[in-house]
Amino acid sequence: MSYGMNFLRSALYRSVRLAAPLLLSLAVSAAQTTTDSAPARSVAKQPGTVARKSYPPALVTSGSALFREDCSFCHGRDAGGGESGPDLTRSRLVTADVNGDKIGPVVRNGRPEKGMPHFNVSDQQIAGLMAFIHTQQNTALTKKGGRRGVDVSDLQTGNVEAGKQYFDGVGGCSTCHSPTGDLAGIAARYQGLDLEEQMLYPKHAKSKVTVTLASGKTITGTLEYLDEFTVGLFDATGVYRSWRTGNVQYKVDAPVDAHVELFSKYTDDDIHNLMAYLQTLR
Repeated sequence: MSYGMNFLRSALYRSVRLAAPLLLSLAVSAAQTTTDSAPARSVAKQPGTVARKSYPPALVTSGSALFREDCSFCHGRDAGGGESGPDLTRSRLVTADVNGDKIGPVVRNGRPEKGMPHFNVSDQQIAGLMAFIHTQQNTALTKKGGRRGVDVSDLQTGNVEAGKQYFDGVGGCSTCHSPTGDLAGIAARYQGLDLEEQMLYPKHAKSKVTVTLASGKTITGTLEYLDEFTVGLFDATGVYRSWRTGNVQYKVDAPVDAHVELFSKYTDDDIHNLMAYLQTLR
């Protein structure tokens, strides 16, 4: 089984068990250093290596303290990834960042669509965060193995045609999904691990529910709320309606259930091939 597959299945089973939120953003903290910040120093370039910058220890230490206070909950204390945030040491945004020009705006503006709040920080604080994150990335790049993230390339080992055959055939995917309908452009909306998690366990897929009243009348809609006392839905007109569960009968059609049932049936090849096919749906 490949590295990406081991990591993914572990993450998915943990997600199913704990119902943790899907991954949040892809970046954190830091912008251009101020004129009173100590300048970054270049590491001497050795033959066959890429020169990387080093930063004043005091600046890195200040950034480390701020990172652990505001960022470590999602991204881990060492910026290597946490329960809900990505591994910043392998982030393309961090790699492309120069003196905080990419990291800084993300920290200050946040990424609300991915659950990342904005932070009101000074230029000096941004400089420290930038120095700490880049230092952590430099350290990570010198180590072999032990990484906790999954690169997009890890998930590009399948066969597109075999994936399409699985989608249309034995996998049964086409009974609920269409590459020109609900899945049109999905590879443009999700990449890498995000896409594969959506494929294997689409947590936010809306369930349908049919409620049968005492009179025999049935009402179908999108399930909005369900506990031992109440069942609620949005009907076809967009109106929210709810009933006491003891006064009605109801049947829930949860799309995610069909995905969960496949967990024990998938082979590694099935998953890699299906992923390869989905990545063509742009």
